[in-house]
Amino acid sequence: MASLVIAEHDNASLKPATLNTVSAAIECGGDVHVLVAGHNAGPAAAAAAQVAGVSKVIHADAEGLAHGLAENMAAQVLAIAGQYSHILFAATASGKNVAPRVAASLDVAQLSDVTKVISADTFERPIYAGNAIATVQSSDAVKVITVRTTGFDPASASGGSAAVQSAAIADGGGKSSYLGSEIAKNDRPELTAAKVIVSGGRALGSAEKFNEVMTPLADKLGAAMGASRAAVDAGYAPNDWQVGQTGKIVAPQLYVAAGISGAIQHLAGMKDSKVIVAINKDAEAPIFSVADYGLEADLFVAVPELVAKL
Repeated sequence: MASLVIAEHDNASLKPATLNTVSAAIECGGDVHVLVAGHNAGPAAAAAAQVAGVSKVIHADAEGLAHGLAENMAAQVLAIAGQYSHILFAATASGKNVAPRVAASLDVAQLSDVTKVISADTFERPIYAGNAIATVQSSDAVKVITVRTTGFDPASASGGSAAVQSAAIADGGGKSSYLGSEIAKNDRPELTAAKVIVSGGRALGSAEKFNEVMTPLADKLGAAMGASRAAVDAGYAPNDWQVGQTGKIVAPQLYVAAGISGAIQHLAGMKDSKVIVAINKDAEAPIFSVADYGLEADLFVAVPELVAKL
């Protein structure tokens, strides 16, 4: 049977997490279909049809699907779920909102945060904040999976030529409606998709110092900005910058951690980064155990010097 990937998009283009999820679906075996559910989302469906490895795109277009409301999205997935052996979501806020509803309605176990496909029914996923890897086998007829995107290389966004098929619109039950949203304006790359991330910790001492010290470095590197949970809890950085087990899971090409001790919670969110640079004046800081390059120094001296050299 085929696998179904639930695309994440803004009705105009696919979000990068969808490409990683397609790669996971390809490893599950069989044909890979992509569901693009939205409103006036023809461009996103056309983009999905170009993704290498995708054999069919199912396009569901309705006003109720414009904002990805979980109830409406789940109903749309369930309307076609019987055709598939695997239903895959990216392990993002959106995917984690819809996938459990689909799994519960199908009366199957959800396989969460999958990082490796061993076979069509066997998968790996991290447990204990990433300190152990569990191998999980499912005998359910339909596997509902959320994919940790850092575990899979993205599929090529071009080279495919899938057919686009329109789908009947499912009734979401009218249990929720979209009233509005407040979206933070940010000229920097999206944190989960950024190739370079500069993160600061509680050692920065204040929101003013966080901005004064970390922003010039991020500007020089063209980086997204992140923060440890301690820095976010202290009010030094906004919630959507939080990297870690209870924040965002990232795997950039370069991750610079300044003033971050490296608690397990934080390491779980960034240790898959290709190159990790740590700046901390505590030689015993756990962050040095995962860092490729470590600088034992006062960040208030080291970071401005680094900016000056760049």
